[in-house]
Amino acid sequence: MRCRSHDIKVGVVRAALILASCAALELLCRLGIINRVTMIPPSEMVAALWNILWAGLYNADILFTLVNVVAAALLAVIGGFLIGAALHALPRVRRPLVPLLSAYYAIPTFVFYPLLIVVFGVGRTALIVMGAMFGVVAMIVNTTLGLGHVPPVVAKTGAILRLDGLRQLALLRLPSAAPHLVTGVKLAVAYSVIGIVAGEFILATEGIGKRIAYAYDNFDNRTMYGMLLLLLIGVMAVNGALSSWEKRLHRRFGQR
Repeated sequence: MRCRSHDIKVGVVRAALILASCAALELLCRLGIINRVTMIPPSEMVAALWNILWAGLYNADILFTLVNVVAAALLAVIGGFLIGAALHALPRVRRPLVPLLSAYYAIPTFVFYPLLIVVFGVGRTALIVMGAMFGVVAMIVNTTLGLGHVPPVVAKTGAILRLDGLRQLALLRLPSAAPHLVTGVKLAVAYSVIGIVAGEFILATEGIGKRIAYAYDNFDNRTMYGMLLLLLIGVMAVNGALSSWEKRLHRRFGQR
């Protein structure tokens, strides 16, 4: 009960801060302190997003990005879990490799985009691969971390129950490592979105990123901020759902 009450208070404070920030931006834009060429009022962003969705102007772009993000996130999560589980089973490989993986995001992944274009061509496949590359390492690291923090008593329980390695993994180890795995999923999804949208900015014929870049180049602030708001709402909704799931798992397994 205390945890839920604390979460409610945090949510109320967060919502109040967001509303206060939006009100301040609205006032600054309306008074002309912030130039309209730079930013339009938040109320106009909402109106622009409503018009975009109601008229269906960019449904094809939205669907293009959504499919790419889902495909990249699935590849990152599934591939990252399998690689992470394999590394956990091979300690001699895991020990020198995991620190290198932790430094992976110091490398700008976009430097591989020209190579991906050469291999996969201009289009959806190169974007999906880059999005998956962006998110897979977070899942690998959190999978190895989660499986590495499984209490020894879990393995003893599996031995007492005479479970083979696969059943121990499915029935005991994975549920115990679930909080870390969900953290990996959350990060993998977030990084996949960044990779996809940024890739659409660089070189794509359609998609939310392409539409935002095109609107920016043509000083179409209503379309640009409307699409940015759509992207922000979508990412916040998915992240909020995954964060809620993560907190439930941490409470269930007594982790803080």
